[in-house]
Amino acid sequence: MRKVKRTMPKYRFCPYCGGKIVSKYIERDSRQRETCVSCGRIFYHNSKPCVGALVVDRGRVLLVRRTKKPFKGYWDIPGGFLEPGEHPEEGLVRELKEETRLDVRPREILGIFMDKYGSGGEYTLNIYYIAQVVGGEARACSDAGELKWFDKKNLPKRIAFRNGREALKVWQQRDP
Repeated sequence: MRKVKRTMPKYRFCPYCGGKIVSKYIERDSRQRETCVSCGRIFYHNSKPCVGALVVDRGRVLLVRRTKKPFKGYWDIPGGFLEPGEHPEEGLVRELKEETRLDVRPREILGIFMDKYGSGGEYTLNIYYIAQVVGGEARACSDAGELKWFDKKNLPKRIAFRNGREALKVWQQRDP
């Protein structure tokens, strides 16, 4: 029999039946899962879907300076969490409008990157697009305190989130 390290459940009670939730080994998954002792429901804690856009113009990329934790004051790729049932391209257009007041069109997917939202935060699945401006007037809004265009070779040192640094690195290595 395999020995499994017990972890504390994230939730204490089942939202469906009110039963106690415990962390236990699920043989078919070969993993620890939070499970209700009354109704047997298993609670899967999936990565949160996020979307962002490398808005590119003449070899430069638009970044936003964060005004909130985590990484307050760091530069970031504009984007955010998807709403339930929202298509990533719709979320991208919405998030960019909220943060930059720009209307953008996604051109292609740059890549998908895994990360955590801050230290000890929830796992995130980050979908990054290359996008172009099709309207609007650039202005920092929502949780973006400043907007700035950066040349491919002169990106700022303080980039929020590992997934953002990885996406920018992929973009830098692409052909001009």
